[in-house]
Amino acid sequence: MLMDCSGKKLDLRQPQVMGVLNVTPDSLFDGGRYLGFDDALRRAEAMAAEGAALIDVGGESTRPGAPPAAVQEELDRVLPVVERLARELSIPISVDTSKPEVMREAARVGAGLINDVRALLLPDALAAAAASGLPVCLMHMQGSPATMQQEPCYADVLAEVWAFLAERVGACEAAGISRERILVDPGFGFGKTLEHNLALLRHLNRFTGLAAGVMVGLSRKSMIGLLLDAPVGERLAGSLAAAVIAAWQGACIIRVHDVLETVQALRVCAAVRSVD
Repeated sequence: MLMDCSGKKLDLRQPQVMGVLNVTPDSLFDGGRYLGFDDALRRAEAMAAEGAALIDVGGESTRPGAPPAAVQEELDRVLPVVERLARELSIPISVDTSKPEVMREAARVGAGLINDVRALLLPDALAAAAASGLPVCLMHMQGSPATMQQEPCYADVLAEVWAFLAERVGACEAAGISRERILVDPGFGFGKTLEHNLALLRHLNRFTGLAAGVMVGLSRKSMIGLLLDAPVGERLAGSLAAAVIAAWQGACIIRVHDVLETVQALRVCAAVRSVD
């Protein structure tokens, strides 16, 4: 299907790459690299040239232990970048935020998708997203970024994550956001142990019928580091393997820092899957 992202089309009939653009001082891998406006623009243009189907702009770090950003601080970081990229790039610009104020303003300046790690649970977030008319991505997180990795626990991680996302999809539909405009994300690394993350990846295809599609963010995360005993700067190969597994399991958007390499890996995956 083609998803309408504020007039720009996103083809979900095959796996697409979402480029990560963190305009923050403290994100996991690229924090501080693109705080400067010109640096952010150049990085977004490079990712688009490398094959990104959309760019996800975030102004608040959600790495484990990260403190929240003030509303105005996030607005100041995100809005100029979203507005410029929405005007100059032919691909949709996503805004990675949980704050209704940021959702409204980002939609006003041209954002094409709202990507919320809190699944529109903050007060007024659901109403703001519905009023924007934009597609949304709903992510599962146990706890908050400040606390989520402090002994996460589930009786059945697959069933509990699925039930949460199904409830949030239902809430969106009740608010006027049609299922065709909803993506779901199981939230790798957001309140999960390594074992939880591996189970979700192994059975990711169970989530594909919940909404229009499944988005995943696995790029350079701690689960890759634990498996490979590698620091964040040495997790590219593991991230590519995880991206291919996710695509094979039915994910339609792979959110990554390393766009070109992931695009190439997914092309190989797609070629193999196309053979009868």
